[in-house]
Amino acid sequence: MSRKIIHCDCDCFYAAVEMREVPSYRYRPIAIGGAAHSRGVIATCNYPARKFGVHSAMASAQAIRACPELLILPGRMALYKAVSQQIMSIFKRYSTTIEPLSLDEAFIDVTDSPLFGGSATLIAQDIRSTVEAEVGITISAGVAPNKFIAKVASDWLKPNGLFVVKPSELDEFSARLCVTKIPGIGPVSAAKLAAHGIQNCADLRSFSELELEQKFGRMGQALATRRYGEDHRPVQTRRVRKSVSVENTYTQDLANIQACSDALSPLYTELLERWHKLSQDYEVAGVVVKLKFADFSQLTREQASVEINLDFFKTLLQTAFHSGLPQQQRQGVRLLGMGLKLKAPDSQQQLRLF
Repeated sequence: MSRKIIHCDCDCFYAAVEMREVPSYRYRPIAIGGAAHSRGVIATCNYPARKFGVHSAMASAQAIRACPELLILPGRMALYKAVSQQIMSIFKRYSTTIEPLSLDEAFIDVTDSPLFGGSATLIAQDIRSTVEAEVGITISAGVAPNKFIAKVASDWLKPNGLFVVKPSELDEFSARLCVTKIPGIGPVSAAKLAAHGIQNCADLRSFSELELEQKFGRMGQALATRRYGEDHRPVQTRRVRKSVSVENTYTQDLANIQACSDALSPLYTELLERWHKLSQDYEVAGVVVKLKFADFSQLTREQASVEINLDFFKTLLQTAFHSGLPQQQRQGVRLLGMGLKLKAPDSQQQLRLF
């Protein structure tokens, strides 16, 4: 059955809320993030700032160099959460089948909706106009037969746009998609695909499913499905978490492995607090440590485990720290993170023999 899925994505959400609060911000480049002098990072920015090359995950100091007039504001998470709840309550007027992905985006299944004669396009238009009128920020939306294409479509005419992909247009639309639009395909994977002459989904169609799996392993399975724009995942009203993590960026580099090891303890305490909120619904499947060095190179190491133990994290940290570059070339650590891989508890239990 062909579904009618809407993906709604607020335009530069944190910045949009700040511009709503202070209208004069609309006419100057602003960003939400940490201060440049304390090694802050940009969380998001408005579109005037993006014209200067400012983007999320950019170091604040680098953003200031790119745009000297940039105003960096500290985040106000309580305000953003309140606005998010207001937006999600509007979504619920149109459907009960909603899958929030973050504070500012969600999938909405309107397959069986009687509103506007069952037109997903008209529903999406009304959602966008309602949010703008009642909340004061704009939303971009994509309408498609499945989640994958709906999410791609919502980004097609940003900001404040609506793009529709009809079932009859699915094959042609997906054929011209760049492979980087497929979830999980980053710069490294894209370079690997390019080495085989693969730039877009149409190129993937010249390979059989078996060939893709042989060349690219598990990634090949996703490529084989997404190349035709297919996605059979339903909109899930209860989202399953796959991980929980914490991290910290330090004002002064951690000079050596001992300093990193000492810095794990407060992070571990914070991680446990987050884990206890989830422990009734999930089990631990693995542990992860993350290091980002002064030159912005990054290492992540993970290992399967069903236990949470600080010493285990420290051992994994040792492995990560001493891998990669030789010790004499290793620079200080500017960011340290740790996390847990999660899984839902097994629904089936083995029966007793007697």
